[in-house]
Amino acid sequence: MRARKSLLIVIPAYNEEKNIGAFLEKLRQSELADRADLLVVDDASTDRTAAIAREYGCSVVTNIYNLGYGSGLQIGYKYARKRDYEFVIQMDADGQHDACNVERLYRKLLEKDREGRRPDIVLGSRFLKGSATYRVSLAKRIAYVPFRLLIRWGTGRRIMDPTTGLQGLSRRAFSYYAGYNHFDDRYPDANMLMQMLLLGFRVEEIPAVMHSRVEGVSMHSGLRPVVYMFRMAFSLAAVWVRIRLFHIDMGIVEEAPVRNAGGEDETSVF
Repeated sequence: MRARKSLLIVIPAYNEEKNIGAFLEKLRQSELADRADLLVVDDASTDRTAAIAREYGCSVVTNIYNLGYGSGLQIGYKYARKRDYEFVIQMDADGQHDACNVERLYRKLLEKDREGRRPDIVLGSRFLKGSATYRVSLAKRIAYVPFRLLIRWGTGRRIMDPTTGLQGLSRRAFSYYAGYNHFDDRYPDANMLMQMLLLGFRVEEIPAVMHSRVEGVSMHSGLRPVVYMFRMAFSLAAVWVRIRLFHIDMGIVEEAPVRNAGGEDETSVF
């Protein structure tokens, strides 16, 4: 039997056969390679994405239908909760998230503050001092401004990279995300940060190393960032109203997952 590991790296992927092999090779050579399991959530790819992931020894969940990026992440959270991982690090399959970030995120997840508390969510940021230079399109730069302002206004926190997909999560955080209606299955970005900050989850941000996509097409290409900007702004406002005005979901985040006699989560779908 394999030694039990506490860290799961979740990698949502859709038609990434040109990128995923090189990315997984770098992960395999990283410092945490022997202490982390890899899960690729293949979102009904029509190419060899899943096959390549299996060649590299990854666990693979393959969707029958294309469900979207957010659904892929939530499947990873449910998988981690079912199998009792302590931490999740989520990364993109296109190689934009450098493998060196895994060790940085993991160390931050283990770091305690003066009161002995660890972070629930650690964000890998492109825009902090110490982050690698990263080119961002004009549409995205415009979108970041209102997102930062809305989060600052709604929570009092300054988040420099509110749309980063490079994140480390504690069991408390990913178990909450795994619950029904707790996670945006389409565009889980700044709106989820607003939600988690308002609910009292501890969020930290650290510098990260990221690269531009080499092959394939981004899900935010073309005019999609414009549509995304308006959708996300509305979602941020809706999250604030739901939690601050109607107090929906307040008071349930401290609950531990319900387990049956066999030690498994009653609500898990896996």
